[in-house]
Amino acid sequence: MEPGAFEFLRGQIGLEVTASPSAFMNWLRPEMRLVEKGHLEFAYTVRPEMTNPFGTLHGGVIAAIMDDAIGATLIAFEEPFFYVSINLAVDYFASAKVADVVVAVTSVNKKGKTVVNAQCELWTADKSRLLAKGYTNLLKTHPK
Repeated sequence: MEPGAFEFLRGQIGLEVTASPSAFMNWLRPEMRLVEKGHLEFAYTVRPEMTNPFGTLHGGVIAAIMDDAIGATLIAFEEPFFYVSINLAVDYFASAKVADVVVAVTSVNKKGKTVVNAQCELWTADKSRLLAKGYTNLLKTHPK
């Protein structure tokens, strides 16, 4: 019997993501750290191509990390639906530079019949400093 999405994700803990159905997640190359229903954690090493002209992690990449990590969180529910982002609001608090490791921590705040509200916090590797926090609403789409 083939494992479901949740068990597949749990089997990836400690590994770098390289075979995701999301080409963008494969480009980000996060390490899966934690998998729970409604809660995932990924670690990302900041690479030069992820930075802005100041040499810090680009705000657009931060937003994309959040959107992608939250999407994976919803996949862990193993439902026959896709969810698409309706909006994404990000507050930026601190920066990260090349070679820094940042940790994305997702959680589902409310899961309704058609709309999910979720958030993602981006932390330093030791979780001592919050770098950014984002909130999103996602809409359930047709079955896969």
